[in-house]
Amino acid sequence: MRVFLGTDHAGLELKAHLLEAVAAAGHEPVDCGAFDVDPEDDYPPFCIEVGERVVVEPGSLGVVIGGSGNGEQIAANKVPGVRAALVWNRSTAELARQHNDANVVAVGGRQHSLEEATELVLLFLATPFSDEERHVRRIGLISAYEQERHHPAGG
Repeated sequence: MRVFLGTDHAGLELKAHLLEAVAAAGHEPVDCGAFDVDPEDDYPPFCIEVGERVVVEPGSLGVVIGGSGNGEQIAANKVPGVRAALVWNRSTAELARQHNDANVVAVGGRQHSLEEATELVLLFLATPFSDEERHVRRIGLISAYEQERHHPAGG
């Protein structure tokens, strides 16, 4: 599977490590930047690039990295069709895929050790969507709103 990775300066060390770990896990990593340390760079372009590439390539997944992962998740989620999830433990990494069919994972490079962050990302990549009807239905409601901007019924 192709895996797109993007970060600003805050996640360069983690991204470099993940490029190798993702390849070692049998995936094809694609580096979407940043490519050098620039403390003044902005994360949105890198995260949006990851999101756009994931959306146009079905079956691929993305990884966005920042200091906290929060802004990176927000930026990636602005791309129609992206379901980016911020993960901070094993459970959130698995549930993001199992229940939400998240196609982009956000992780805070300053929130975890290199080993912890790598474990979370690889767990996310290895976890399949459950395909349970209730989750399919909920994702459908989100997708319909994203496309049509009509508030879904129910709740």
